[in-house]
Amino acid sequence: MPTFSPCRRYAAAAALIAAIAWLASPAAVHADMVDHLDLKSDEFTKADVTRDDVLAAIAAAGADGTADFSGRRLNGLDLSGLDLRRLKLQSARINGANFAGANLEGVVLDQAWALKSDFTKANLKGASLFSTQLMDAKMPGADFAGARIAADFSRADLKGANFAGADLSADMKNQSMGLMRGVFRSSKLEGASFKDANLARVLMEYASLRDADLSGANLMGSELAGADLTGANVADANFNGADVNSARLLSLRGKDKARNLDGVKNLDRAYVE
Repeated sequence: MPTFSPCRRYAAAAALIAAIAWLASPAAVHADMVDHLDLKSDEFTKADVTRDDVLAAIAAAGADGTADFSGRRLNGLDLSGLDLRRLKLQSARINGANFAGANLEGVVLDQAWALKSDFTKANLKGASLFSTQLMDAKMPGADFAGARIAADFSRADLKGANFAGADLSADMKNQSMGLMRGVFRSSKLEGASFKDANLARVLMEYASLRDADLSGANLMGSELAGADLTGANVADANFNGADVNSARLLSLRGKDKARNLDGVKNLDRAYVE
């Protein structure tokens, strides 16, 4: 990696360019749509079922059945510590709900709204999170190993979360609503693991990835503008085509084993050693 130290003025200008580019992106269009939703309405704040209703449905489903709460409102419910593996939450409203320590392994959360929900140390191994809205969620220590994810984690707290082997790459077959992929804009990902994860075209602008494990990850075409990768493990990570405009690529571990670092975009605008 070349030795280079950009000036602050140039970095600020580069960040402004990146922000302007984002405003023209499909992700920005989606954010604009969210801004026009009434997130204080009953649809996003009230529940039409109770915790007891959920427990009764799981019991009735039996060992091999599914308790289907698709499209239902579970906003604000305390479901912490429960075994919810037989639950289906597609298109459900679970904003502000408490899933801390819950077992959601393999659960379908596609198109669910989970704004400001708490998934601290929840088990989401192998779960499906396609077009799931998790902005401002609390998810430190959550386990997403092997999950299929095209969700929006903007501003979420994911410190120490595990995405090992997860597929967060862009869905190139379904773009009717824009590019569906993992979005981590301004997310807290310090110490998170993306070991061997597929992060192709994932958006991580301004995310904090300090000391994260990116070893073996596929970062091809990812958007890392303004991201902080200080101390991250990048051994065997594929950076081909990744945009590192204004990113902090300092004290990288395993950078001598990283792949295609010479194929990144805007390296001359990044903070590197």
